[in-house]
Amino acid sequence: MALFNANLLEPDLILGKTILHLSPEIIRQHRLKGLILDVDDTLVSMRQSHASEDVLQWITQVRRVADIWLVSNNLSQKRIGRIAASLELPYLLGAKKPSRKKLRKAMNAMDLRPQEVAMVGDRLFTDVLAGNRLGLFTILVEPMIDPLVATRKHPVRNVEVWISKFLGASLGDMKQTFIKSNKSKPK
Repeated sequence: MALFNANLLEPDLILGKTILHLSPEIIRQHRLKGLILDVDDTLVSMRQSHASEDVLQWITQVRRVADIWLVSNNLSQKRIGRIAASLELPYLLGAKKPSRKKLRKAMNAMDLRPQEVAMVGDRLFTDVLAGNRLGLFTILVEPMIDPLVATRKHPVRNVEVWISKFLGASLGDMKQTFIKSNKSKPK
């Protein structure tokens, strides 16, 4: 008997690109009606305190097909609040992902079932793990990169990927879109 279920670290979809490539068509294809989005390095780089014009346009397109909530581990009301206000989105701070509590709160506010909601983020041990623990459809995206540190290799994320693979998680090619089929979700 394994002490940890490596499937909990396996996203349903590895986009292989930033969130800006998560199209309304992909959302419809997976029958999703709601998205819970991580903020730091998923929507904006850690150094930014506002969303780019590209993110604003992406949100405008996606909100036509899905409800959207921001759920962040970040505790900065000022920073996350400013980002959420610029996107006109509801948000929750201090999520402590992989805790499910605030994801559940966002999902309930959207009045959707777990299979209708995706957790979208750039980290396996927080975003994907939390989403899988709640039975959500999980989408792993590439981090948004601050142009000032464009050569940064995201060492924490790289360690998470290595540990996940070591534990037996099937992650495919992280740089290409990868869809995990027949993934069983915990109840």
